[in-house]
Amino acid sequence: MPNQQPSIDFLIQLSKEAGKILKEGFGKEHQVSYKGPIDIVTEIDRKSEDMLVGRIREAFPEHSIVAEESGFLDGQNDHRWFIDPVDGTSNYAKALPIFCVSIGYAYQGKMRLAAVYDPMRDESFYAERGQGAWLNGERMHVTVTDKLIDSMLVTGFPYDIKRKENNLNLFARLSFQVQTIRRLGSAVLDQAYVAAGRLDGYWELGVSPWDIAAGTLLVEEAGGIVTTIKGDPDYFKPPFDVIAANPRLHPKLMDALNQDN
Repeated sequence: MPNQQPSIDFLIQLSKEAGKILKEGFGKEHQVSYKGPIDIVTEIDRKSEDMLVGRIREAFPEHSIVAEESGFLDGQNDHRWFIDPVDGTSNYAKALPIFCVSIGYAYQGKMRLAAVYDPMRDESFYAERGQGAWLNGERMHVTVTDKLIDSMLVTGFPYDIKRKENNLNLFARLSFQVQTIRRLGSAVLDQAYVAAGRLDGYWELGVSPWDIAAGTLLVEEAGGIVTTIKGDPDYFKPPFDVIAANPRLHPKLMDALNQDN
């Protein structure tokens, strides 16, 4: 049906179908190519994305899609999908089991649905705007940690190795103000873990829309706050510099990230 909106169950099903592709290929030798000096893609990324795009096109042929490997696929702007077929490709290619499938759906410019699936742990994170965030059927909530020194944060680094703002200075600065900082290699799982209360906060510079489309909705529906590094709630725009944290910690993390050197 033209203009029909998908259900959260449809996204969950899609994410698990893609996750099956990832799990079947895990630990095998892969065909690795490079989009940049350190930005890789495998045949599994393409296989997963082809399946996801095909299933979405079949069910919602008039919707537009933004996918990591295929780019922008034209369609109605009111209905837009954001797909990351393997978030954590470098981990996946090395058989490090920290990666996931990420699917987000936006209606009239607002994220409405999110499904993230980790096939190695069989963990399905999902959210619907106004309906909360869930992990395998259990409601998720962000932490209540209110001190930086008590917080476990997570971040990542840009693939553009020539980028001037490469996050290393912020990482070094925060390292002396918090309990610890992790670098897992999957931006979507970073956000899902904040939503699940496993981590207290996340920040990253220069991510891509498919890196944050689903994850930020998980955080928001789990009671967290997402903004740009400068605090703008309209974070879904270039340069995609974001902070996601529980409401008590968010302002303190933002202040720390914006300190003068």
